[in-house]
Amino acid sequence: MSVRRLAEDSVQPASFAFNEANAAWAERAIARYPEGRQQSAVIPLLMRAQEQDGWVTKAAIEHVADRLAMPLIRVLEVATFYTQFQLKPVGTRAHVQVCGTTPCMLRGSDELKAVCRKKIHAEPFHLNESGTLSWEEVECLGACVNAPMVMIFKDTYEDLTPERLEEIIDAFGRGEGESILPGPQIDRRGSAPIGGLTSLTDDGADEGAEGEADSGAAAEGAPPQGNGAGEHVSMPPSKAGRPDSDAAETDPSLKSPGDVAPQDKNEAAEQAASVDPAEGASRPGAGHTGGTEAGPTGAAEKDDEETKNTAALQDRTSGSAVSQGLAAEDQVVSPKYRPDDGGPDAGEDRGSADLTGRDQVAPGTPEALRRSDDVTAGPVIDDSFDEPKGGAPAGHSLEHDGPNPIGRKPEGLLAAPEGEKDDLKRIKGVGPVLEEKLNDLGVYHFRQIAGWDDEELVWIDDHLNFRGRAIRDRWIEQARALASAPSGEGA
Repeated sequence: MSVRRLAEDSVQPASFAFNEANAAWAERAIARYPEGRQQSAVIPLLMRAQEQDGWVTKAAIEHVADRLAMPLIRVLEVATFYTQFQLKPVGTRAHVQVCGTTPCMLRGSDELKAVCRKKIHAEPFHLNESGTLSWEEVECLGACVNAPMVMIFKDTYEDLTPERLEEIIDAFGRGEGESILPGPQIDRRGSAPIGGLTSLTDDGADEGAEGEADSGAAAEGAPPQGNGAGEHVSMPPSKAGRPDSDAAETDPSLKSPGDVAPQDKNEAAEQAASVDPAEGASRPGAGHTGGTEAGPTGAAEKDDEETKNTAALQDRTSGSAVSQGLAAEDQVVSPKYRPDDGGPDAGEDRGSADLTGRDQVAPGTPEALRRSDDVTAGPVIDDSFDEPKGGAPAGHSLEHDGPNPIGRKPEGLLAAPEGEKDDLKRIKGVGPVLEEKLNDLGVYHFRQIAGWDDEELVWIDDHLNFRGRAIRDRWIEQARALASAPSGEGA
């Protein structure tokens, strides 16, 4: 599956709100779900937003997240996962979706895509010059018998030829798309066979009373079949479900092993060896298994041995060696670093605690009515693609800083290199990707890194999510050595 990105900020609208009709529809859609499950309406609301604006914008994603009290990232995951959501602007008059799955491909979908490249744009997901048309390739549209086909918004146009698709695109481009009748574009109805019906063409209306009279006989045995000339012929039983094989093993004249011996051949021997199941039922103890007295099992001796071993273990662990070991541990491990286990019985309590939340509901409550597994959203009122409503911390921007930046942003970051930029890959731990990220931050020269202090290096390391690697590799010391070394030398 291809990576799906949101459209550039330059085409994103500043805000989004459902119009009056769609807002009322959204309230009804949310009300369909039980209390605590309203977030299940995320897909219907995103689809409604797309129908209103033509595509799913950042502002629409934020609006749906606020409407459903969902974290923004969860709504963004839904919008970017399902290909039914258009993440970039589409044609205002037509967005042509060409089915490229195997049946349509075999019937000429490649030619349809060539038409779209010629009439709309050379690449999918791009608008034509007037912004009225766009196109893309999609998976199966569900009418393989009518291949090849396209979908424009909610209507499908089937049994297409390249010439017919050109006519359809031209009509939509002129704003006359309503004049094109959806469905098959050839002389056939729905998914009926090309050329008309070849079977089930007679509804039996002309049989008359004679056909009704024959119905009783048809129920008796093999039904007589008409030959088209008014005469009736008898049809033999069908063998369509039987294998057609000439193998010797399928010869019906062969006897199976169970049919070789007559049934009464060994009857006398079987009678002699038979056992009466009721024999001995009146004896004392009948119906019970085992003897009347238990033999020696050795259980008592095993219990005594385990008791002796337990006592010996207690004697060994209660001696001075244990006390000396605990005292030595107290000297090495500070009490503040010891785990607060709450005493010797805390482990037992933790082991018996119910961590599933079942102890918070009444016994016998059906699983479907339990609320312990409900996932409630956290505070998302300030969730936004840009920056929190309270503003970013002073001296920081949401573009480069996390919500809790650490360290101090270095001074002297450059918009462009001063002269020829240094090869930052000469620093241990810096590769081509990391060098590009440093350049994006405004770091181009060894002398910039050499002039940082520890807090500035920590800020860089945290921003790059390097997990302390820059500090451990001593970037500042390496940069100082490289900055002072003659050209071509250094680390």
